[in-house]
Amino acid sequence: MTEHVAEHVARDPDPRLLAILVCPLTRSPLRYDRAANELVSDSAGLAYPIRKGIPIMMIEEARDV
Repeated sequence: MTEHVAEHVARDPDPRLLAILVCPLTRSPLRYDRAANELVSDSAGLAYPIRKGIPIMMIEEARDV
């Protein structure tokens, strides 16, 4: 396993956490985008970054998708 792949495997969010997190703007469910290491709100068209394993759930930190 390469370092880059191992890094993403170690950072995958806990499925229990994903089950309770919602978009702070729309309160809709999020999906995990492993390639980008982001939580995506399809209803808001926003992607929230995950930094050092911590989801950054601030609208100001999200990027448009």
